[in-house]
Amino acid sequence: MAKTLEKTRKQISKKKNGAIDSLHEKSRNARRLHRAQIRDERLEKIARTRRRQDQPLLARAAFFQEFANENGNKPFELEAIQAKISEFVHQHDEEYDEVKKARRPGRPASAQEDLLKMKVEALEKEYRDGFYLPDLSSEANVQMLGRFEGSWAFLTNLTWVKVSAAGTVKPSSFPPQGL
Repeated sequence: MAKTLEKTRKQISKKKNGAIDSLHEKSRNARRLHRAQIRDERLEKIARTRRRQDQPLLARAAFFQEFANENGNKPFELEAIQAKISEFVHQHDEEYDEVKKARRPGRPASAQEDLLKMKVEALEKEYRDGFYLPDLSSEANVQMLGRFEGSWAFLTNLTWVKVSAAGTVKPSSFPPQGL
């Protein structure tokens, strides 16, 4: 991804006639290489963090893309959308119940159990307040969602809405703020 180190190494090797191994430990060029390496590592760490943060939204879009493809990329009624949202919200329930049953009586909850419980509660709260998803009631948007290939950049082309449990649909922007 980041190419600072490669560029710096190439520039220094041109200047030194290809003898980059003969640099003094505290020389300017050695410090330049070190700074370039540190910068590349920092940029890679930031990119990894960004990909980790983007993953839940990409998985959500893929889930609803699969739902749209099952129906032949036709728009949906609000009731069908809410049923699919409910399915998405409760996708971790079985796993949570298995982990909970596997725990011996009187023992504290495991980290996995706590994590699953927090995921389910967060999704339920989001659904009450307004669940963020691509607009599945618009035919053009559903067609576009059908062509989703898994990239973050593609998601900006879709229109997004927030659907609450009460049945209200509000338009929203992408990327979501505070999700």
